Amino acid sequence: QVQLVEYGGALVQAGGSLRLSCAASGSVSSINAMGWFRQAPGKTRELVAGITYGGITTYADSVKGRFTISRDNAGNTVYLQMNSLKPEDTAAYYCNARKVGGSPPIQDYWGQGTQVTVSS
Repeated sequence: QVQLVEYGGALVQAGGSLRLSCAASGSVSSINAMGWFRQAPGKTRELVAGITYGGITTYADSVKGRFTISRDNAGNTVYLQMNSLKPEDTAAYYCNARKVGGSPPIQDYWGQGTQVTVSS
């Protein structure tokens, strides 16, 4: 089992910055990748950014150049630096950890979510 706790959501003005943190605990050695997803009211949850155990990153087109995902050396904490925030970035942000292999072959763990609200 993996437990995820997120920090950092807040109300911010457009153009501002926020940094989200996600701390993983439990069976962290088995995590293959971590990422941030977001879900706005009435919309499906979407991937914002991800980082693999090897450090390969991926971003949604809508956040490229504005958001940066990173992790600490131990790999147990992942960060999402969000700059030049826009009102359309308003959503609940969820941390995700993925384990690949074993049974079931893919297992996802989720944090409780943290709200980011960007005012215009």
